Amino acid sequence: MLILFLIVFTITIVILAFLQQPKFGKTPTDKRLDAIKQSPNYKDGAFQNRTYTPTITEGYSYWIVIKEFLFDKKIRVRPIERVPNVKTDLLHLDINEDVLVWFGHSSYFMQVDGKRILVDPVFSGSASPIPSGTKAFNGTDIYTADDLPEIDYLFISHDHWDHLDYKTIKQIKHKVKTVICGLGVGAHLEYWGYSKVAIIEKDWDESFSLNDNFMVHTVTARHFSGRGLQRNKSLWMAYVLQTPTMQIYIGGDSGFDTHFDEVGEKFGAFDLVILENGQYDKKWRNIHTMPDELVGIAKSLNAKKLLPVHSSKFLLSNHPWDEPLELITKNSEGEQLKVLTPMIGELVLLKNNEQIFTKWWQTIQ
Repeated sequence: MLILFLIVFTITIVILAFLQQPKFGKTPTDKRLDAIKQSPNYKDGAFQNRTYTPTITEGYSYWIVIKEFLFDKKIRVRPIERVPNVKTDLLHLDINEDVLVWFGHSSYFMQVDGKRILVDPVFSGSASPIPSGTKAFNGTDIYTADDLPEIDYLFISHDHWDHLDYKTIKQIKHKVKTVICGLGVGAHLEYWGYSKVAIIEKDWDESFSLNDNFMVHTVTARHFSGRGLQRNKSLWMAYVLQTPTMQIYIGGDSGFDTHFDEVGEKFGAFDLVILENGQYDKKWRNIHTMPDELVGIAKSLNAKKLLPVHSSKFLLSNHPWDEPLELITKNSEGEQLKVLTPMIGELVLLKNNEQIFTKWWQTIQ
């Protein structure tokens, strides 16, 4: 019994020491926590989704999920060959060009109406706190912090490792003028050296103005948050970004729910919606969009164009790596919806309705 106790004690100490690393961030305290407690979305010590949202779909269990992920045979979950890409020079883009560059998964850069915008950048090559875990596919990690120009607005959807990357956030700190995030996420950012005055930290259903007639509306998502053992101490977000000439939906991660209809009814047509499309499974469909829901969500948002993200870089689910792009291409046939499927790094011309993208994922195994 003494030996068993010593083993358990040692393992516990090692885990606790591991969790003290700066990359795990900080939970909100003091005035920030006081402000969070005033949120109608914060109850019983944690943020809550607006509808009942079990992480694992009813009828399944965590054991089934773990068993399938670790032991069941999976087919083509990562590409065998190098993922094709294009390395656009972001440092020398004309600021008057309205463009977007996707970095894989949910990271992308936009230039719109003279402002440079960055969303959920992950350039460390990993989406896990474990050094050898969840490595980027070969060919998908071609950008670094040095490739970025000065950023006017950095949007963070939530604090999961595949959206809020400690290494990247530290490296780009000197380039970022303003960060926009959900309640509680600012605790991580301040801990990592960001000035409090540079952080705009909001609840759902808030609106605020930025410079030069840019407006942001924070809207609901159906997901969860957490970087360590505690969940839902910070808020997961989606955003409506209104620029002088465009309206863009920055979706983050979200399972299907009525909030998409509500946003579409409130804000009208979107020039571009950016929605998650990948890492899905029927066993966690409450917190991630399923392929058969994606076109319907885009239609609920009155989208003219759809950029599907959350795929093609990290192995976080059990579906074939190229299935998300194959299915959205097939499911959108015959719809009045233009689907943008650029290669990683390829320049997307936001106001060009004639730009054509190849089915690049079909060129490799």
